[in-house]
Amino acid sequence: MHGSGRRARARTLDAMTSPTPPPQAAARARAGEPGLAATVALYTLARLGLLAVIALLLGLAGVPLIVALLVALIVALPLSMLLFRGLRSRLDRALAVANARRSAERESLRAQLRGDDRD
Repeated sequence: MHGSGRRARARTLDAMTSPTPPPQAAARARAGEPGLAATVALYTLARLGLLAVIALLLGLAGVPLIVALLVALIVALPLSMLLFRGLRSRLDRALAVANARRSAERESLRAQLRGDDRD
């Protein structure tokens, strides 16, 4: 009984420290779609760029800087939902893939901790 528990723990540790990349990362690389971090960074930069453009236009119109930034902040949210719809859907897909991967990893770890063999 103790031997099988030790083997299960050893398999769990091996699985946790395995350097193999997850299969979703390989599929994403083949599809040419960036990962979650790159997609979040791109979406964030696009939103900040829109904010800067709106604030700059308001500043050129003679609006004080702080007021221009506040108005740009309010206007940029709904405008970015319209302008960056494709980027937002890509972000949603990347989040769904990451969530599914984490759920699968969590379930696999729980099965290994229970001693279930899936080999």
